[in-house]
Amino acid sequence: MTHFLIARQMLPQALSLLRFVVSRKGKGSASSVFDSLLETRGTHFSNYVFDALMIAYTESGFIIDAIQCFRLVKKHNFRVPFSGCGCLLDKMLKTNSPVMVWGFYLEILDCGYLPNVYVFNVLMHKFCTEGKIKDAQMVFDELKKRGLRATVVSCNTLINGYCKARNLEEGFRLKRIMEDSRIQPDVFTYSVLINGLCKESRLDDAKQLFDEMVEKGLVPNGVTFTTLIDGQCKNGRIGLAMEIYQQMLSKGLQPDLILYNSLINGLCKAGDLKEAKKFVDEMNKRGLKPDKITYTTLIDGFCKEGDLESALDIKKEMIKNGVELDNVAFTALISGLCRERKIVDAERTLRKMLKAGLKPDDAAYTMVIDGFCKKGEVKMGFKLLKEMQSGGHVPGVVTYNVLMNGLCKQGQMKNANMLLDAMLNLGVVPDDITYNILLEGHCKHGNPKDLDKLRSEKGLVADYASYTSLVSEFSKTSKDHQNR
Repeated sequence: MTHFLIARQMLPQALSLLRFVVSRKGKGSASSVFDSLLETRGTHFSNYVFDALMIAYTESGFIIDAIQCFRLVKKHNFRVPFSGCGCLLDKMLKTNSPVMVWGFYLEILDCGYLPNVYVFNVLMHKFCTEGKIKDAQMVFDELKKRGLRATVVSCNTLINGYCKARNLEEGFRLKRIMEDSRIQPDVFTYSVLINGLCKESRLDDAKQLFDEMVEKGLVPNGVTFTTLIDGQCKNGRIGLAMEIYQQMLSKGLQPDLILYNSLINGLCKAGDLKEAKKFVDEMNKRGLKPDKITYTTLIDGFCKEGDLESALDIKKEMIKNGVELDNVAFTALISGLCRERKIVDAERTLRKMLKAGLKPDDAAYTMVIDGFCKKGEVKMGFKLLKEMQSGGHVPGVVTYNVLMNGLCKQGQMKNANMLLDAMLNLGVVPDDITYNILLEGHCKHGNPKDLDKLRSEKGLVADYASYTSLVSEFSKTSKDHQNR
């Protein structure tokens, strides 16, 4: 029936019939259906039947069957069904791995299928996305072998891949190849390379490349400016970032949320919170709403500068505008509250964080534990330690050192020794700080000889700070004897 329909130019009806056959026969049926078509061909046989069969398998999602059809056609020396191959290639480019697509593409190219730069570019992009830069380079090299000329998109795709792989040398080599081949690098070329240089902290080179771009008459876009400004901000060069920002405004380009967040982050790192806050006001005037990153950056900045009041005001504004606090914002607030010795508030914030469904990290817990221990509330510190452990955390040596310090400050040397045993049993290796805490505790509240015993039993190693503590204690003991 299929042969009959094709012979009478009823191609849609023939394809519909083959779709029905494929749907009934299912996956893995290519060989049997192909054989049936061979057996039933008559004198009016048309090669289109194989195109239709490949299309039917492709549309059904049976890619392997469609490839098998193509190979069976080759095996029997029929004309290659280029229409079916094109349909299958389009489908594979959207759904399959680039390795599989590339293998199939080379097969049909060797059979006379016309090469297309677009397909090469798509394959390069797919390989680069998967981090397979060598395979992308192989596809690029094949372009010339197939008699095609690389385009700006071809070069940019590969340059972008190399830059993401942190191989700037190859990126710049390709830029030189472009120029030698009279393919002019465009804004995207420069933007990608500038971004790569910024990530490598080669800011002077990035600025030089930016100037070269402008000299060539290319107009930097928002992405180029944002990349360069962000690089300067992250490396503490806020002054230069502000200059570039003004240059951007003079070109009539409008800053977006990403750019503002970069500038706010840079200003917060530089301790210029007043200027950072001004940018938030400027954002609002331009109709841009601060997001989670904006607020979190400001909260962290104010907390680090010791301006807890302003940090809490930002938190209120954040909640008012319906932006939820994340781990970074909560941790910054906990840090700020602990720094101001507002331990009860810090613990409340920790509870709010848990209630919001967030999981505090070891640092957040340890800061609160340290705050309670410094207040002499070591029991509360141990309560939080148990809470950490029940929440799936495995506290490290820093957390234990904080608790050890709390016990030693209160003269609870027996409990401190027991905590050391607990640490060792859990596989937490004490460090020199652990030893120094114990040494100072035993010197002030016990007997230094007790620590010598511990040292020999546990294999602890003394450092310069330990000897300083011992000298200080022996000096004090000597003065006591003289006074007597």
